[in-house]
Amino acid sequence: MSLTFAVGGDHAGFDYKNDLIDFLSERGITVKDYGTFSADSVDYPDFAHPVATAVEKGEQRFGLLLCGSANGVAITANKHQGIRAGLAWNVEVAKLIRQHNDANIICLPVRFISLEEAKACLAAFIETPFEGGRHQGRVGKIACGY
Repeated sequence: MSLTFAVGGDHAGFDYKNDLIDFLSERGITVKDYGTFSADSVDYPDFAHPVATAVEKGEQRFGLLLCGSANGVAITANKHQGIRAGLAWNVEVAKLIRQHNDANIICLPVRFISLEEAKACLAAFIETPFEGGRHQGRVGKIACGY
């Protein structure tokens, strides 16, 4: 089975979205685009929820969310069961959210990183496995009522 990604974001993320979809597609990754489809002002939860739902239900393996600071989309996505949306602003953090937190959605703050930095973060996220071990128990405690 090939790697799959749900992708979405608000108007702030629109300029990067298609370039990042192409970046994923060039690597043989299947992408489902949940919008937005223009630079018109929109509400980030309207795009973060469908991406998180697709990952939550197993329809897509990973998610990519884009917005100005990435905080809004991360907060929204993390309301979903089994979602571990991590904010990444450099390669080291992108690796750590996979290695230590088993993040299944990467959230990129497009107003604070260049397109090239976004691509580097996304590549690091894709290429980095979860370490498990001591981190497995910690990740197991994330869900409410563990």
